[in-house]
Amino acid sequence: MDFNPITIKSTFTSPFEDSPKASDGTDSFRKPLSLWPGMYHSPVTAALWETRSQIFERLLDPPVDAPPQSELLTRTPAQSRTTILYNFETDYILREQYRDPWNEVRIGKLLEDLDALAGTISVKHCSDDDSMTRPLLLVTASVDKMVLKKTIKVDSDLKMAGAVIWVGRSSIEVQLEVTQFISDSADIIETVALTANFIFVARDSKTGKAAPVNRLSPETETEKLLYEEAEARNKLRKLHKVSKKGVEETGEKSRLDSLLTEGRIFCDMPALADRDSILLRDTRLENSLICQPQQRNIHGRIFGGFLMHRAFELAFSTAYTFAGLMPYFLEVDHVDFLRPVDVGDFLRFKSCVIYTEFEHAEQPLINVEVVAHVTRPELRSSEVSNTFYFTFTVRPEAKANNNGFRIRKVVPATEEEARTMLERMDADSLLSKESV
Repeated sequence: MDFNPITIKSTFTSPFEDSPKASDGTDSFRKPLSLWPGMYHSPVTAALWETRSQIFERLLDPPVDAPPQSELLTRTPAQSRTTILYNFETDYILREQYRDPWNEVRIGKLLEDLDALAGTISVKHCSDDDSMTRPLLLVTASVDKMVLKKTIKVDSDLKMAGAVIWVGRSSIEVQLEVTQFISDSADIIETVALTANFIFVARDSKTGKAAPVNRLSPETETEKLLYEEAEARNKLRKLHKVSKKGVEETGEKSRLDSLLTEGRIFCDMPALADRDSILLRDTRLENSLICQPQQRNIHGRIFGGFLMHRAFELAFSTAYTFAGLMPYFLEVDHVDFLRPVDVGDFLRFKSCVIYTEFEHAEQPLINVEVVAHVTRPELRSSEVSNTFYFTFTVRPEAKANNNGFRIRKVVPATEEEARTMLERMDADSLLSKESV
């Protein structure tokens, strides 16, 4: 028997530590346990959730039979604007929490923070400042686009800021920018390193049905332009959904046949197949987990940022094993949040390289799809909860050290794979047009 056990202490601050003491020495006020989850995520996520704790306390314990918000307010983008500062230069502990093997910021952790910040901004916009009304439940519907414009170093201070730029009846678009402070001689230059657009939808916390959100009144010329651009994107998305129904009538059949022709050679005559191509199914990776209470958000469900973090790391691994060289992240092309994930759910992430691009020889692109399934063995069921699309290239220094480097073309073996591949290509083409 070991008579000198090592005592383990929590590295997190208890929510009770600053609570005032009653006369008997006990805590006179204890933050509800359901408000603890942020402690188990990144320090930025924890800080953001603490910032909106008063709103969350009302969300978690609204008055019995509280009525819904009866009068919509008009907010400006400035009223929801929120900024986060990462003091990487002076806070070495924070720096180590975000460092990756290349002395850059871990993208997966940054995805958590972006989702938490977008959620905080949405809550600010939708709050009616009336504790007697039924609060809204805000759900991440999708990430429209996230682009890494430059490498984010972990030894320079970082700023993350955003605001609501557009609202529909029950939907909200939040735009975020990550900027880094770089020393240039005697000056400090602030450059945009990453941009992201999140779409949230509002639900009545009692009925679960779509609920109207506060209106938005852009004030500056920049805010008005952002609103108009978001409005155009929303209309384009709706048109795209309608146009997808007529796929067979627009010559899509010939594209499907063309893709499947090469795949059939792999299946039927593998010795004659093009060595520069590979079947989509041969690029697959998978992992699984049971969703734990420490991964929940303030509403008691699994935090969307955590799901994005896990999906990113699987996508990164998929690109790595496919290319044979260390990948370099470029974009989150799209993320759909189709259904919530609960504590205790058996979650399976399945990834594949869905297609590759060679338009620029110096920067070939690897497009990776990750699909998250909530699997219930006892019910013999499996439902898609999230779909993620990431784009990678390879690190220039890795490519320079490998003269024989090449990226293979991915081909489908089934019609379902071919359709998925074409849909993703067309969606990426649509996103490119939106960003022009």
